[in-house]
Order: sequence, then C-alpha cells, then structure tokens
Amino acid sequence: MGNDTTNAIYAEGLVKRYGDTTALAGVDLAVRPGTVLGLLGPNGAGKTTAVRVLATLIRPDAGHATVGGFDVVRQAHEVRKLIGLTGQYASVDEQLTGAENLIMIGRLLGFSRAAAKARARELLTRFDLLDAADRAAGKYSGGMRRRLDLAASLVGDPRLLYLDEPTTGLDPRSRNEVWDIVRGLVADGVSVLLTTQYLDEADQLADEIVVIDHGRVIATGTPEQLKARTGAQTVTVRAQLPEDLEKLVAEVRQVAAGAVDVRGDTVVAPVTDPGALTALVRRLDEAGLTVAEMALRSPSLDEVFLGLTGVAA
Repeated sequence: MGNDTTNAIYAEGLVKRYGDTTALAGVDLAVRPGTVLGLLGPNGAGKTTAVRVLATLIRPDAGHATVGGFDVVRQAHEVRKLIGLTGQYASVDEQLTGAENLIMIGRLLGFSRAAAKARARELLTRFDLLDAADRAAGKYSGGMRRRLDLAASLVGDPRLLYLDEPTTGLDPRSRNEVWDIVRGLVADGVSVLLTTQYLDEADQLADEIVVIDHGRVIATGTPEQLKARTGAQTVTVRAQLPEDLEKLVAEVRQVAAGAVDVRGDTVVAPVTDPGALTALVRRLDEAGLTVAEMALRSPSLDEVFLGLTGVAA
C-alpha cells in the first residue's frame, strides 16, 4: 500500500466513534498520485465518515492519516490548501448566479476580484456552463448544478479531490458528463477519492477499490482483481428450439460449477474451468444441438459487492 510519502492520501488504522456507535474501526487506505480510489460499501458503512476525517472536518479518535504528506490533525490548514470536496448534494447558493457562486468562492480563497472573475470564467467554460453564467443556480437542471458544484470545488485548483457520491440523483446522461469531467481531471494529474453507491461508476472510474462494511475494510484491489475473487464466470446459452431446452440444460450441467438456472429459453450457470466454454461447444456439437446465443462473462462488481457484504448495491 506504500506509505504517507509515496501516496497522495494515506490512512492507517482510522477509528471514529459516536457514542456507542463505531463509524470507523481501523480503516487503512491509500490513493496513488493521479489515480482514482473508489470507496465502496453499504449505507452506514463509514464511507462519508472517512471522507470527513481526510477532509479535516472531523478528527479521528485513533489512527493516522496524511494528505499530500501533511497530517490531517496536526497540519489541517496545509491539507485544506490541497483539497477540493464535493458532497452528496449540491452546495452552491441557489440565489446567486453560476458566475457569482464561483467568484464568491474565489474571493473567500483570497483571490483578487479580477483573478476570481477570470477563474470563474475559465471553470464555467470548462464545465460547459458559460451560457448559463448569469442565471440563478436555483434554475439550473440537476446535471448543471452538479457540474457547477464540481467547478466550485476546483476554484482553488486542488491536486486532490474528494467526491462523495457525486452522481446521486442524476440521469444517465448527466452521470456520463460527470464521469467525463472526472476522467479529464485525473488526466491532468488530480488524485481522486470517490465514494459511490453505483457499482458501474466504480467500474468506470476507479483504478483501485476499497470495500468497507461496518467501519472495517473487507476487500481491496483493482476492479478486475475483486471480480476474480468470486472464482466463477457465468455461461449463458439460449436455445434455438423450445423442444431442445431440456437437453440443453443437461449439457450445461456437465460443465457447470454450481446450480443451473433456467430463465425462459435461456440457461445460465457458473463455471470455474477456463476451458468450460470450449467443452460446452464440443458437447453441444456432439449432441446435435443448435443454440441461438452463447456467451461467457466475468462477474460484475454488483455480484462481488453482494458476495462481500451480503447487501445488494
């Protein structure tokens, strides 16, 4: 996992309690420079608490964490100079225009009025909001507000960005727009800590993933490594003729590594043998069975998540 000098963000043994509730019970994580770390877990797992600790908004009860090499407790002011934070809900002022929101943040960060205006225009252009710059943020669509919120977190040009469920409530098109923005930021060298409830989002964006549950890390790895942990792929075969379905099930059962599921005219089964698909094709040919469709796929992150936490994503 490296250490606090080789990683953009490094945390070891983070503990946070609220009365009798333990939100974090010894969390370790590391974000390599210029990458996205996806922090996954069920509701109440401790994701937002971890982000709040790393953003210096709350102090851990135990453990150690650095951001950009600075300690989040002893050097909190230095950490805040390096980071941007976008929470689960847009935090912009709905009474102000898009431009006014960004200019206000720039001024709060110590920019001159001219510099704040220039930075606001730069970000509005980058996030395709220039045409709406003089419109009240309260009249923006959900996707536009999300883009404005992201722009607001970037006014200070942070090298580390915390995205806490950034696409909650967005339609698919708006989600894709946010994903493209995140990819662009990472390409520019920004390091990102992403919490999300959407497994496809983690699959699209994360270089590495940490899964936490009940305040503890229960799995780490790349998306592909986590998928491989299930130990099984899925073979799907659709019958060409309804009368062949029973025979098809019998042949699939010979290569399956678990229960065979029949869904209409389609037979689905887990397989662990790398040569299972080839063996099945051979068996079907020898049995004289013709199929309409056949596929072999790796497990999805949704299946990994369910297997690790016992909760559907």
